[in-house]
Amino acid sequence: MSPPSPQPAPHPPPRRRVTSVLQRLRAVLHRWGMGSQRALTILLVGLTVLASAGIVFARPWVPPSTFILIELLGAFLLRMRGMLVLCAAIVVQVLIITHGGLGAFTPGTFVLQGIAIAALLAFAAHRERLGLQGAPGDLMIVDLRDRLAAQAVVPPLPEGWQVQTAVRSAHHEAFSGDFFVTATRSQGGVLEIALVDVSGKGQGAGVRSLQLSGALAGLIGQMSSADFLPAANAYLLAQDWEEGFATAIHLTVCLVTGEFTVACAGHLPPVHLHAGSGVVELLRFEPNPALGIVPDAAFPSLSGRMEPGDALLLYTDGLVESPGGDLDLGIDRLRGAAQDILATRRGGAEDVLAHVGAGESDDRALVLVRKD
Repeated sequence: MSPPSPQPAPHPPPRRRVTSVLQRLRAVLHRWGMGSQRALTILLVGLTVLASAGIVFARPWVPPSTFILIELLGAFLLRMRGMLVLCAAIVVQVLIITHGGLGAFTPGTFVLQGIAIAALLAFAAHRERLGLQGAPGDLMIVDLRDRLAAQAVVPPLPEGWQVQTAVRSAHHEAFSGDFFVTATRSQGGVLEIALVDVSGKGQGAGVRSLQLSGALAGLIGQMSSADFLPAANAYLLAQDWEEGFATAIHLTVCLVTGEFTVACAGHLPPVHLHAGSGVVELLRFEPNPALGIVPDAAFPSLSGRMEPGDALLLYTDGLVESPGGDLDLGIDRLRGAAQDILATRRGGAEDVLAHVGAGESDDRALVLVRKD
């Protein structure tokens, strides 16, 4: 068999391109001597003075809404103190223009300016509480997310093995409470994958999933399979989060023999497609707790073997559960998708996810491990 032809390098995703643009903007500001908060505040206040002059002398070309554009730029670049100075400067100039007879503003303009100032100051205060100030804070979050996402990249596998993944966040938010981490050990002969569903969904669970995924990425592949979930449980208990539990499924596959072990922490049972018989088996566990609830909990495991053509499916509840729906019916739909798509070799993880037709009200994740 001839080696596969090299694939062209993919274009960077839009968020990564935006990050690159923001980094270049910061570099330009520093080069011009305007990288400090004081210089940026002075620059933006100066822009408000120019806007006021335009409102007085060139009203058709400079509308009062110009102030809102400057406020938005300030919310992106300034810390809380700088935002207070900027907003105060705008308020003073509006009062001078109004009471000095230099121009008139409609009542709607006053209301719009008040709403904009209140909203942007609340936004700046929230960012200050989180310790994320101005453009550097945005860049830090984007960079952190990208670095943690890179830890979920499946390492190269021997010929005859495939791993496909599909992760969707609730309502297309930027962060998901579902994630997976993976690693190989024993010189690439053993593959480990952990699929985790953090309590909550979307952005609310995204911050916790970022922190937990970073910790689990450092654990997986560095200890015995039997110790992974207990270590993850101890870590989560130590965080003392207000909503601090997570379900997880941990799969270990020997890439030489096809033998596998899967351990469960409050998670839904995996699906094993047996290519030889066409049976789509649900690997059920004894009742077991989620991570972050019971100290020194025991997490049950079971073993099996993957033959050529077999597939294993790990998934989160958002894929099979819907409000008011029957969970067992959702799992049956997933098993039917495995039969229709995977057994007939008509598609992969993305096709299974689309076939199940889960709603967008919850995070969804699917990991497909296949032996050719």
